[in-house]
Amino acid sequence: MVACKIDYAPPPDLLAGRVILVTGAGDGIGRSAALSYARHGATVILLGRTTAKLESVYDEIEAAGGAQPAIFPLNLEGATLKDYQDMAVTLNNAFGRLDGILHNAGLLGRITPFEQYDPALWEQVMQVNVNGPLWMTQALLPLLRASPDASVIFTSSSVGRKGRAYWGAYSVSKFATEGFVQLLADEVEHEGGLRINSLNPGATRTAMRKSAYPGEDPMTLRTPEAIMPTYLWLMGPDSHGHNGEAFDAQPPRRT
Repeated sequence: MVACKIDYAPPPDLLAGRVILVTGAGDGIGRSAALSYARHGATVILLGRTTAKLESVYDEIEAAGGAQPAIFPLNLEGATLKDYQDMAVTLNNAFGRLDGILHNAGLLGRITPFEQYDPALWEQVMQVNVNGPLWMTQALLPLLRASPDASVIFTSSSVGRKGRAYWGAYSVSKFATEGFVQLLADEVEHEGGLRINSLNPGATRTAMRKSAYPGEDPMTLRTPEAIMPTYLWLMGPDSHGHNGEAFDAQPPRRT
């Protein structure tokens, strides 16, 4: 793991002229990242399953004077290979390249003993957390290679770096994510203009965290906005040369 960049102070134009795709952009960390990337100059493609939420983020970006974003409604649970191929064609026609992807969309599943885990739910979590991001990335690789400096961030978790009882499909999906990051990063290492890394947001005040820890006081957690420095650093040019690494968006919590 690499130390977080919580104290990183990005210049206002850090992402000026860049085209960045954010999945799960309708709320939580995805929403904060989309707003933050736009605030620092990026044209943001907002991907999510709920159009109304994406439209709300779109309106916030425009109201703040950011570059006009784009909305791409897609439910990763039901998306097919053709959907990702069509997506690549659409984005190529509209933008010609991609300078970054934040794979933020994810599904928690259930916190339960594996013996009791519902196989259908397991497959659903794997589809959203693993298969969707992988095949989307494969389809979009030509667009990423069209950029002189592209960054792909896969969202990880502490339970994807050390197994924890009862975390089931979510934990396994994040281990798969870490493995894929290492694999793809090694394959593109010689290219120089494309980097692939994982980022663990840590304990953050989100709906998913509340679902996993219902008895936790959310006011003791950092907000999504507070962890954005690492998201900005990793997406911007200052992280050039870092490839195949596992980052944390905040320091470990003291117990």
